Amino acid sequence: MNKSIAKNISYTFVANALSVAVAALVTFIVPRFIGVRSYGLFQLYVFYSSYIGFLHFGWADGLYLRYGGEYYDKLDKSRISGQFWAMTAVELFFTIITLIIGLTAVPDHEKGKVVALTALTIVIVLPRTLLQYVLQCTNRIKEYSVTVVTERLVYFLLVMGCIVISAQSFSYYILADVIGKIVALAVTCMYCIDAVFCRPESLVNILNEAKINITVGIKLMLSNIASMLIIGIVRYAIEVHWDVETFGKISLTLSISNLLLVMINAVALVMYPALRRTAEDRYAEIYVRMRTMLMTPALGILVFYYPLKVILSAWLPAYSDSLLYMAILFPVCVFESKNSMLNVTFFKTMRKEKMLLYINAITVTLSLLLTYISVFRLDSLDLAVLAIVILVAFRNVISEIILSFSLSISAKKSIIEELLMVICFIASSWMVGGVKGLLLYLVLYMLYVLRNINTIKSIF
Repeated sequence: MNKSIAKNISYTFVANALSVAVAALVTFIVPRFIGVRSYGLFQLYVFYSSYIGFLHFGWADGLYLRYGGEYYDKLDKSRISGQFWAMTAVELFFTIITLIIGLTAVPDHEKGKVVALTALTIVIVLPRTLLQYVLQCTNRIKEYSVTVVTERLVYFLLVMGCIVISAQSFSYYILADVIGKIVALAVTCMYCIDAVFCRPESLVNILNEAKINITVGIKLMLSNIASMLIIGIVRYAIEVHWDVETFGKISLTLSISNLLLVMINAVALVMYPALRRTAEDRYAEIYVRMRTMLMTPALGILVFYYPLKVILSAWLPAYSDSLLYMAILFPVCVFESKNSMLNVTFFKTMRKEKMLLYINAITVTLSLLLTYISVFRLDSLDLAVLAIVILVAFRNVISEIILSFSLSISAKKSIIEELLMVICFIASSWMVGGVKGLLLYLVLYMLYVLRNINTIKSIF
C-alpha cells in the first residue's frame, strides 16, 4: 500500500508540477503582453468556467463516491458507458442554451463572447470529468496524470503561440484553453476506451443509475459549488461594483496565491482512494501526521511573498497597485491547502458530505454578509480582499473542529498557532513591509518550527 501511494503521488506530483509551471508562466507572462481589460475578460472566462460543474448536478460526484476504492477491471463497463453518453447528451443541451444566452442576451458584447466561449467547455469538460473520476476512484492515477499533463501542455504551447504572433484579443487565449480541454477529453476517452465504446446498458438502467449517482453526489456537488462561492461572491461583487480591470488585477493576485494549491490537490486525489482502503482506526493517526507535514512547509512558503512582490512589481508595473494585496491574499493558500488535502478528503472518506455542505453553506451566508458590508456599504476594496482571508480561515477552523471531534483528537493548540502565524504575516507584510517585515516573519516562523520540532522529528 505504501509503495502504491508513493508511486501515485510521484505521478501526480510530476503532472501537477507541470500544471503549476504552466499556470505560473501563463499567470506571469500573459498579463505582460495583453491589455489590462483583455486580461480581465480572460480571467472572467476562467471564473465563469469554474462553475460549470454545477451542471452535472452531482452526477459525477456520486459515481466517484460510490465506486471509490474499487478496481477498474471489476467495474461494469456497460454501466459506465451509459452514464458517459447520457451525460454527454445532457451537457450538449446546456451548451446550446448557454451559447444562445451569450450571443443574444448579454448586453456587453465582449462579456457575451466570454459567456459563449464558456458554453463550449460544458460539453467538453463535464463528460471528461466523469471519466477522470473513474480513473481517480479506481486508483489509475498514472493515466489520470497523463490527461492533466496533456491539457496543460497543449494549452501552454498555444498560449505561447498567441504571444509570438502578438495576439491581443482575449478570445485567442480562451480558445487555447478550450482546445487543450478537447485534446485532454480525447486522451481520457482513449484510457477508458473499453468503457466509452462498450455497448451501454438499457435506457431504464441508465436512468436508474444516473438517479442513484445524482442522489448520492448532489450533496458533495452543492458543497463544492458552495465552497467556490465563498470567494466567488466577493470576486463577482468586485467585478460588478468596480470594473473588469479591477477584477482582473485581484484575480491575478489570487492566481499567484493559489499556485501551491495545484500541488496540494495532487496529494489529495491520491489520498482519497488510499484512505477508502485503510482501516478506520488509523484515520486519526494519519490525519495528525499529514497535518504537520502540510502546515510546516505551507507556513514557510509565505516567506517567498517578499521577494516575489518586488520581482512582480518590476515585471508587471501595470499591476503594481493590486500586488499590494498579496500581503493579504497569500495566506489563502495556507487555509485552502489544508482544507483541500485534509478536511475535504477526510469528510469524503468518512462519507460526511452533508456536514461538508452545511459548513460551506454557513460560510457562503457569511460571504454574502461581508461582501454586502465591504463592497456595497463601505465601498472598500481593502476590506473586500480581507474578507476573502477571513472566510477561508473561518471555514477551515469550523471544519477542523468538527473533524477533531469525529476523530477524537485535540486540534485547539494547532488552530490557534496557525491563526496567529497568519495574522502576524499579514501585519508584518502590510504594516511593516520590506526587509524588516521579512525578518520579523522569518523569526516568528523559526520559533513556530522550534516549538513543533519534536512532532516534526517523530514523523520523519
